[in-house]
Amino acid sequence: MPPKINPAKLNPLQLRTLTLLQAIARIPEASRPLEDGGIAITQFPHSHGDHFHLGDATVRGSDATGLENQNVWNALTRKGLITSEWPSTLALTPEGVGYDTGIADQILHRGGHH
Repeated sequence: MPPKINPAKLNPLQLRTLTLLQAIARIPEASRPLEDGGIAITQFPHSHGDHFHLGDATVRGSDATGLENQNVWNALTRKGLITSEWPSTLALTPEGVGYDTGIADQILHRGGHH
């Protein structure tokens, strides 16, 4: 039986936010690994115009509204995917690092400047 898609029942905004946090976690200058297998986010991206860059990907600002939304942080914390202290610290838990959102290719646009 294939793994269940979205087992934590994240809503679309929560899925987009977790996907972006996972992408930020792969950028060494913006994150640091934790002893428990999680990853602390040490720097959020800065937008210019209607988009911003995460490594080699471009992200529309409209896909990133959850990064600055306390309710989204609280929901992801309740579901065990992040630990956080709004608005200053956030870390992906090992479960958050490994969660397959299934939408990375939809919001992380690669190749060329958009």
